[in-house]
Amino acid sequence: MSQNIKASITAVEGYVPEFVLTNKELEKLIETSDEWITSRTGIKERRILKDPNKGTSDMAVEAINKLLKKKNIAPEEIDLIICGTITPDMVFPATACLIADKVGAKNAFGYDISAACSSFIYALVTGQKFIESGTHKKVLVCGFDKMSSIINYEDRTTCIIFGDGGGVALLEPATDENYIVDSILKSDGSGMQFLHQKAGGSLTPPSHHSIDARLHYVYQEGQSVFKFAVTNMADVSAEIMERNNLTADDVAWLAPHQANKRIIDATARRMGVGDDKVMLNIHKYGNTTSGTIPLLLWEYENQLKKGDNLIISAFGGGFTWGSIYLKWAY
Repeated sequence: MSQNIKASITAVEGYVPEFVLTNKELEKLIETSDEWITSRTGIKERRILKDPNKGTSDMAVEAINKLLKKKNIAPEEIDLIICGTITPDMVFPATACLIADKVGAKNAFGYDISAACSSFIYALVTGQKFIESGTHKKVLVCGFDKMSSIINYEDRTTCIIFGDGGGVALLEPATDENYIVDSILKSDGSGMQFLHQKAGGSLTPPSHHSIDARLHYVYQEGQSVFKFAVTNMADVSAEIMERNNLTADDVAWLAPHQANKRIIDATARRMGVGDDKVMLNIHKYGNTTSGTIPLLLWEYENQLKKGDNLIISAFGGGFTWGSIYLKWAY
């Protein structure tokens, strides 16, 4: 097997549900205002998957079917599906297995990666390694979350932030010098206390008490998370540039996790890149957790040029964070 196989993103596709939850709508649910939400987060609206019979896998299927059609690929050609999510359809089986079945990817194996808002970058690097090993030729890397399923719409610290949606990237062996070049991934479990979901796992299984006490929703101490995110997401983005001798001029685009406009701005400043190079759609979709980065790549796809240097960076609960440097392949 060749030792110098590299992995390229050769296609991207995204999906967001139709229902739009605006800041004005949220004003009716909680004590807040459009001005307050916009000034602190940069969010104007978010998409919500309203159908009670649909979950994370259904959103992924919508995007994957479009991607396969766009690339004229049969589902049987897919070797592996990795799904980054913290809102799997169920605890088990893995959402990736359900996705494979629904799209007809009969020859693929699959599993989920749960790293909160860093799930997609963790999954992308994992998929990259399967391509580089020479054992897999077509890997689908998904990042999707139905955050509305774990949000308490009476908690104004969290309900203003999150939305539903996501995207998928196809990884294939590189045919030239445009591929995933480098990555730095990190985690620190001591950050758990500031951002977590208290119940639903083996430590606190579902019970009448856990449901009555609303322990199945996202819990976040915003200020602490904000401080960690600003520092670490900015540092790791600067570190990957230094490691690869990239100046701000060399970077065509920053694709940052869409958690908060102020965190995005701080990361761009630390890297020295101007606003014109920063991918942004937080105003439209809010924080879709695992879904933000593939949604960005999908929305900006027609602005990307072959050979563009992209820096992707994320920060999430865990704490998890990291950055990827890639050269756009098409």
